[in-house]
Amino acid sequence: MLRAFAVLKGKGASNDSVTLTYEDRFKRRVVLRTDRGIEFLLDLPTVTDLQHGDLLELENGALVEVIAAPEDLLEIRGADTRSLVRLTWHIGNRHLACMIEDDRLLVRPDHVIQHMIEHLGGRTSLVQEPFMPEGGAYGRGRTHSHDH
Repeated sequence: MLRAFAVLKGKGASNDSVTLTYEDRFKRRVVLRTDRGIEFLLDLPTVTDLQHGDLLELENGALVEVIAAPEDLLEIRGADTRSLVRLTWHIGNRHLACMIEDDRLLVRPDHVIQHMIEHLGGRTSLVQEPFMPEGGAYGRGRTHSHDH
């Protein structure tokens, strides 16, 4: 089985792609199947937060582009900029992964969060899009701890 041993950032000519959800893009060692059906072993030295557009370098020299898969998300909108900033603060206060855009937020569906947002005056709807949330503070990407 082919092995992917490195992640290359930036543009390059890929031979294939692998479409992965947000959870599936946070791995170190796992068997994956490209969109063309080729199995390979992702074998990285540490758990890596793969980003949409990253290239996985296979030992045979082939490059496989990482594609963020569409997934179910909760879209959050505010009445104006101030209300959206306020909603963003509440999402951040709960340490939720959040994709921040100019006029909306995207989070994973959660009925408790949806109720909170609507109670605070936000509008919500379910959408299906790639999820590419903000990385962790201090350039560390995803984290599981709460150290400051």
